[in-house]
Amino acid sequence: MNKLVALLQVILAIVLGILALATLVNAILISTRPETISVVNAIIGLGVVIIALLALATICMRKGLKAFRQTEESSANQD
Repeated sequence: MNKLVALLQVILAIVLGILALATLVNAILISTRPETISVVNAIIGLGVVIIALLALATICMRKGLKAFRQTEESSANQD
């Protein structure tokens, strides 16, 4: 069960990374529009979302890999 949770955390981290990349592409596409206050607000908001997604991805990846390594070590010790 722990191995499944660890694998799901790693997959979630990858999905969050892909979402952060898609948000970055969206911010780049928005930045090509004429400068208005709404464009600046959108870029600032997307910047915050990108940082949050990358932070969550990092946390999930670290926890997932740590749990995956612990399950591998415990199964190796049982053999």
